[in-house]
This record gives sequence, structure tokens and C-alpha cells, in this order.
Amino acid sequence: QVQVVESGGGLVQPGGSLRLSCQASGKFVSIYTMEWHRQAPGKQRELVAQILRSGTPDYADSVKGRFNISRDYADNTVSLQMNDLKPDDTGVYYCRIVLTTMSDFYGTGHWGKGTLVTVSS
Repeated sequence: QVQVVESGGGLVQPGGSLRLSCQASGKFVSIYTMEWHRQAPGKQRELVAQILRSGTPDYADSVKGRFNISRDYADNTVSLQMNDLKPDDTGVYYCRIVLTTMSDFYGTGHWGKGTLVTVSS
């Protein structure tokens, strides 16, 4: 069984910074894409940033230049450094990790339960 757990959310003032982390644990073979999504109140969930197995990152236009995604291959973790936060960044941030297991050779995305980020003065 695979577990995906996020941490690092909280309340921050506009212009501040937060760092989110997410770790995959359990029985899996390989990790591929690691992603951060967010869901603002009353809105659909959106992809914020992703990082491929090669280490290549990609960002939503709304966070380019402010957010940085990174991964640690040894610890099976992905982090999201969020700088210059704005009230529009408020929402629940979810981690999604695409990985393979002994019974799933093609790979499936596994979601965490989310962590709340609130940007407010």
C-alpha cells in the first residue's frame, strides 16, 4: 500500500513564504511525475507545479517566478517553496505522485489528503 502525506501549510501574510513537503511511503517500484495541485474555495482543483523524473520542472503561469518545486530521490519527497505569496494563493494544496508498483506496471497517481494554505493579513 502507498501513502502520500503533505506537510507545511499554515497562515502567512501577503508577501510571505511557506515551504510545503510531501513524501511517498510504502511498497512501490518507481516514482515518476510529482505534482502539486491546489483548490481554492469555490473553484476547481488546478495544477500548480510538477517535476518529472528527469528533474525538469513546470509551473502554472500564475506562480512562475514565485514558486519553486524540487524533489529528493533518496527520500521520495517533493517540496514546493512558495515566495511572495498572494491572497489568491489561498487554498488546499494537494500532492499527487505518479508511481508504479509490483501490480501496477503503467503507473497511477496517488493523492495526499491536502494541506491548507491561507494568505491573509
